[in-house]
Amino acid sequence: MSDLPRKAVTRTAKLAALPLGFAGRATWGLGKRIGGRSAELVAREVQQRTADQLFKVLGELKGGAMKLGQALSVFESALPEEVAGPYRAALIKLQEAAPPMPVDTVHAVLEERLGEDWRELFLAFEDRPSAAASIGQVHRAVWHDGRNVAVKVQYPGAGEALLSDLTQLSRFARLLGPLVPGMDIKPLITELRDRVSEELDYEQEARSQRDHAEEFADDPDVVIPGVVHRSDQVLVTEWMDGVPLAEVIADGTPEQRDRAGQLLARFLFSGPARTGLLHADPHPGNFRLLPPAEEAGADGQWRLGVLDFGTVDRLPGGLPQTIGDSLRLTLGGESAAVYELLREEGFIKDSIDLDPDAVLDYLLPIIEPAQVEEFTFTRSWLRNQAARIADPRSPAHQLGKQLNLPPSYLLIHRVTLSTIGVLCQLGATVRLRDELESWLPGFLPEDERGPAVQELAGDAPAGA
Repeated sequence: MSDLPRKAVTRTAKLAALPLGFAGRATWGLGKRIGGRSAELVAREVQQRTADQLFKVLGELKGGAMKLGQALSVFESALPEEVAGPYRAALIKLQEAAPPMPVDTVHAVLEERLGEDWRELFLAFEDRPSAAASIGQVHRAVWHDGRNVAVKVQYPGAGEALLSDLTQLSRFARLLGPLVPGMDIKPLITELRDRVSEELDYEQEARSQRDHAEEFADDPDVVIPGVVHRSDQVLVTEWMDGVPLAEVIADGTPEQRDRAGQLLARFLFSGPARTGLLHADPHPGNFRLLPPAEEAGADGQWRLGVLDFGTVDRLPGGLPQTIGDSLRLTLGGESAAVYELLREEGFIKDSIDLDPDAVLDYLLPIIEPAQVEEFTFTRSWLRNQAARIADPRSPAHQLGKQLNLPPSYLLIHRVTLSTIGVLCQLGATVRLRDELESWLPGFLPEDERGPAVQELAGDAPAGA
């Protein structure tokens, strides 16, 4: 039996301690202010102590607690350096590992899902997991045909833990909000909760991974492991070595950082165009930087390996053309056209009237990376963006509160923001505009669109 349901009371107590701890630190902070310390200094210290406790608790637990922790970890770049710095190492650990489940539990799941003779399917099986995450852990093994494989085993009771954790976390999401300036955490928790069933469905995950693996089979830049076998709680895929992106963030060379960033951006925009699916869990634990393929020789470049297709957004026509249209019009300074497009798509409700020029001023700093041939993503840039939107005194904050995010764009929005967070953690210099021109419908006028986008729109034959 998994330790997830057995320790439900302990899990609940640890999660419940988060808001109590926050209240206690707020009282402590008030005492410090009465004692003469500045409000800004005290607020920062309270925030740091809260963040320390939050990531300690989320890192100890699996289920929805760790899922939220991983989702928040990519926004570490938006936090003030004096707050983010002390627990950056803990965040990197959170992206890569969680406490493993007992070996006998693993064997029990394998016997139940693969049969009593499950060991005959493998030439070798390592009991010690190579990675452990929010709903399952991965074991390295050798399949009966000699292939090195990754065996993903779902924690018994994982679904209950996910739902329970996220329900409880949503109750005090307001208290966690200040940890990531400019971000409303409650919709993030709601969206994670809504996708629990997808996350637990290994049949759907296998199908999504197969679709990607087939499409990217001959790609020189992106590598997707093939699916070998699937059952209800066990997924076997080809093994993939490489440098975890968390290690590139911590110790990578400038060349590795830039290459990883470029390929992350390419995968974000090309994936939906090529497969009709958006990989929707872009935290660093799901990516590897792979050395050049042997056949590429000395001229080969690092490649990006992509893991975990448990959460995807289905976009049969690729990313919505509205995104490309609005980016193009914003870059062209066409405030009236941008305003009307956003109103048509529901980003501005009919009951609200805004100044089109003010909307343009709000958007331009956010899309700065698309304005230039190449852009260096930095923590300071993201912190400035977050502070601009989070400051209640700023016009950007007041305008942002009046904008609406239509449900169909919610996951796309989170994935894009998360990817930008990872790019800033990498400090990568990326030719983002190249990827937008190649893959995003609407970003270029129709007569300037490249073959990839024309094919997506049905304007050119495949392979043109």
